Amino acid sequence: MMSVGAQSHILKVSDALKACLAEVGKKEHFSAASILFREEGDNAGVFLVLKGKVCMSVKNLPSLDRLFGSASLLGLPSTFTGHPYSLTAITVTEVDVLHVTQDNFVSLMRERPELCRQATEMLGREVTFIQSALAERRRQAASAKSLGREAVVV
Repeated sequence: MMSVGAQSHILKVSDALKACLAEVGKKEHFSAASILFREEGDNAGVFLVLKGKVCMSVKNLPSLDRLFGSASLLGLPSTFTGHPYSLTAITVTEVDVLHVTQDNFVSLMRERPELCRQATEMLGREVTFIQSALAERRRQAASAKSLGREAVVV
């Protein structure tokens, strides 16, 4: 089993959003170690985890690895923008998901502004987490660099 950080709850959907996604999505099953989507891969929509655990990771940044479980909505940034995914999602256990294509998701967001607000709030939490983790990484790198110089001077 992969070594990842604590399970994250920042992408949990409300019951209302879950119900609407169920109307437009397709239920799919994945075995452990399957890739839902890959960093820099073309957008295929969002994935609502119904059962199981998924690790979201960024290449060469293991401090950003997080586990997501039931009711987590994965793939939001890419699906909203249409750009490639910025993370990789790999199943840690067997997983059942609702897969909603980008077109169906964006249409739902247009039709239901209150659900769009929920999704953008989740997106904001995700971006805040990533920015905080990257800032911490920069601080650690600067600290290590500073310590390295002091060791050379002494």
